[in-house]
Amino acid sequence: MGYRVAVVGATGNVGREILKTLAERSFPVGEVIALASGRSAGQQVSFGENQVLKVQNLEKFDFAGTHIGLFSPGASVSAVHAPRAAAAGCVVIDNTSQFRMDHDVPLVVPEVNPGALRNFRKRNIIANPNCSTIQMVVALKPLHDLARIKRVVVSTYQSVSGAGKEAMDELFTQTRGIFVNDAATPEVFTKPIAFNCIPHIDKFMEDGFTKEEWKMAVETRKILDPDIQVVATCVRVPAFIGHGEAINVEFERPITPQQAWEALREAPGITVLDQREDGGYATQVDIAGEDPVFVSRMRVDPTVQHGLAFWCVADNLRKGAALNAVQIAEELVRQNLLLREPA
Repeated sequence: MGYRVAVVGATGNVGREILKTLAERSFPVGEVIALASGRSAGQQVSFGENQVLKVQNLEKFDFAGTHIGLFSPGASVSAVHAPRAAAAGCVVIDNTSQFRMDHDVPLVVPEVNPGALRNFRKRNIIANPNCSTIQMVVALKPLHDLARIKRVVVSTYQSVSGAGKEAMDELFTQTRGIFVNDAATPEVFTKPIAFNCIPHIDKFMEDGFTKEEWKMAVETRKILDPDIQVVATCVRVPAFIGHGEAINVEFERPITPQQAWEALREAPGITVLDQREDGGYATQVDIAGEDPVFVSRMRVDPTVQHGLAFWCVADNLRKGAALNAVQIAEELVRQNLLLREPA
């Protein structure tokens, strides 16, 4: 017995990682269908160690009889096909930004707000948060429970994989080109990314913030607490995989680094690596391919009352996308929220 699961956007970075994660975690699948655009139909993608799936055309696929749809095809595609799948009875877990702020769509990180899943039936859609938001709220939740957070100031250092395969190729090509004196002509990014940092992710808004920065603020409030104030600066850095975040938190009550360490070590999905010595912290290179959110460099922020500062880093393709989506599916099964029984 197992569930019929459709992976939408199966040829992209996140889609391939979802297939890998489903197999690694032995999700109870009876059938897995790989879906993508018509131009990708006929391609092959791997599922587990021994199974190869032929990609089918999303536009022609009938979702009737499909239990779960794990969507990562881009917001405009999800806008069309996620409601179509949901109307056919398929529970959609959408990794794009399309539905995150919809009042009737729960925005879920299983370690933080699994109870929100009970409210998905109005649209039959569940939203996966932004990758940078996911790792931050996983780290913030045990601290919020301990001393209640008032304000968060965060600067992100986000890898190019968050912008897709073409972005990863651009970093590789520009880096190689620098050593042979080739011009680093940006195509995916607005400026050269090799040996550079770009303080610009997603579109600019009227107030001067980018949409990525706006997402971190509004999504944190929707997931964790509507009263938390968040200000973000999001930066693209020349790393292939993994997002780093420097986070300053102001609390309502006193909290020490020791208390924070204890709470984080006991929390699900977190690894504390904080040795206060050379190399005693996690970096993007260290955590690529890993599931947890890694927390390092916990210390007092002396500029505010009841303040802490710390560093957290996570694999944006796994916990920031694929793993979180699969964990939502696992939570649906655990809470017995799927109306259809597995075949």
